Amino acid sequence: MSAAVPKDRRAGQGVASPCVSVCVMDPVCGLCTGCCRTLDEIAAWSVLDDAAKRAVWAALPARRVKMNAGR
Repeated sequence: MSAAVPKDRRAGQGVASPCVSVCVMDPVCGLCTGCCRTLDEIAAWSVLDDAAKRAVWAALPARRVKMNAGR
C-alpha cells in the first residue's frame, strides 16, 4: 500500500497537505477519493496546527483501506 504523495515538501512549510489533485468526494463514505480527507479536514487544513495535520495524516492509510474495501 502506498501513501499519497504530498504536493508541497518545501522546507519551512510545516506539514504538507496530502492533496494529490484528485478532488472528488465519494458520496458513500464522505471522503475525497484522492487524499481520503473529509470536507471539514480539507476546509480547515490551512488553520490546523502541525499536530492536528499529523493526526489527519496518521488516519489516512486506514481510511484508504476502508474506502477501497467498499468498492
